[in-house]
Amino acid sequence: MRPPLESLRILEACVSAGSFARAAERLCLTPAAVSLRIRTLETELGQPLFQRAGRRVVPTAAAAVLAGRIRAALDGIAGALDEFQAAMPPLRLTAPPTFASRWLAPRLSRYPSVGTSPIEVDVSADIRDPSAFDVAIRTGRGGWEGLDEYRLAPVEATPMLAPSLLGTRTLNGPEGLADFELLPHPDWDAWFRGAQCETPPALRFAMVDYPTHELDASAAVAGVGVALLSQSLFRPLLEKGLLIAPFPYVLTGPAWHFALMRADDSRPAPRQLCAWLCERAHEPA
Repeated sequence: MRPPLESLRILEACVSAGSFARAAERLCLTPAAVSLRIRTLETELGQPLFQRAGRRVVPTAAAAVLAGRIRAALDGIAGALDEFQAAMPPLRLTAPPTFASRWLAPRLSRYPSVGTSPIEVDVSADIRDPSAFDVAIRTGRGGWEGLDEYRLAPVEATPMLAPSLLGTRTLNGPEGLADFELLPHPDWDAWFRGAQCETPPALRFAMVDYPTHELDASAAVAGVGVALLSQSLFRPLLEKGLLIAPFPYVLTGPAWHFALMRADDSRPAPRQLCAWLCERAHEPA
């Protein structure tokens, strides 16, 4: 009967480390477990592997040769896995600019690297032909034909502004926003309705309509005006005091951020990535 590969790996570690204790530390095992495994391996092979002199153990000549062959075999396995993973086609992931930089990038670095395809990120807000991506993160209410949908998080927005723009003034209610320039956003009316306030008739909007929420946030930090932004995406700016959110009401939905993949794609990799993104979305903030 052939001994298990794990026992051979422990033998190689003991020989290369020069002691059971150091091998145990490398392998995250107890010295007792390593010693027991070596004794079992000696029984299975029918000959001693180490000569014991007090607390020291010295590999026999045959054990040293065997350990060298095991190391070469393990290196060969590692090389084969590297070649296999390098040959795997990358997953094409596309996401809108702000979501990609604020939500996706900090999390994607934790995506498992072993046994998974590499990921190519394309920053784009276009829906695109489904053949142009493997996984797409898009915003909407669902119902994309031919695509499986994974809900990540609802779209949310609340007014934010730089402390320097507020100055010594106080905002006692949403109607006070009429005293500031607002950065254009299609959901301002919806936010005022949700905040139980009629949209002030004399709102002033900045002349520049920025194409991304990331640019809206940068403009707000610079004191250009009040931006309607997501607290979850831009929480770091709030925590650093670069922006403040003066009102408790946050407009939530009805649109959501979705991870999408082709319904007819039978490969496990895209579905695995979508499921992993869902898990990250449901983690505590």
